[in-house]
Amino acid sequence: MKYLVVSDIHGSRYYAEKLEKIIEKECSDKIILLGDLYYHGPRNPLPRDYEPKGVAEILNKYKDEILAVRGNCDAEVDQMISEFNIEENIRLEIDGKEFFFTHGHKYNIDFWPNEEFDVLMYGHFHTGFITAKDGKLFASPGSITCPKNNTKNSYLMIDNSSIVLKDIDGNVIDEVNVKN
Repeated sequence: MKYLVVSDIHGSRYYAEKLEKIIEKECSDKIILLGDLYYHGPRNPLPRDYEPKGVAEILNKYKDEILAVRGNCDAEVDQMISEFNIEENIRLEIDGKEFFFTHGHKYNIDFWPNEEFDVLMYGHFHTGFITAKDGKLFASPGSITCPKNNTKNSYLMIDNSSIVLKDIDGNVIDEVNVKN
């Protein structure tokens, strides 16, 4: 199974439309959204083509493929415009590895959940990366809309035991094999 992992859209219809093209190009089976879907929050500049309801319309087209977690800028009311569930965290077994998906404001490379995992994926910090620490793998798709720390607008792909960080044009930034 092929997974597309995206975080921090922050209400940008422009980047949600870019996401549609990525979905078509990558042919993923599931889309995992790591939060901060519709609102930009007080720490971020207003994103290009800010239109939360338009973002919801685009995401709802993929409601059967979406697994989503709630970010710190997401509210309960967001569930009202979303035709998919927004969870606190998501756990999946992928190719024999335990993946824990979260937004990142609670659990991240410095603050681990009290659950077993092999791979922790999170957004929140708007910086894409893949790194190992203490026998665990940590990865972030960065922000598709407003990256920080001189990183690119990016996303992650999980496929055939590999995790690949790509920019929005599909260029590989980093890649790691997670096979046993």
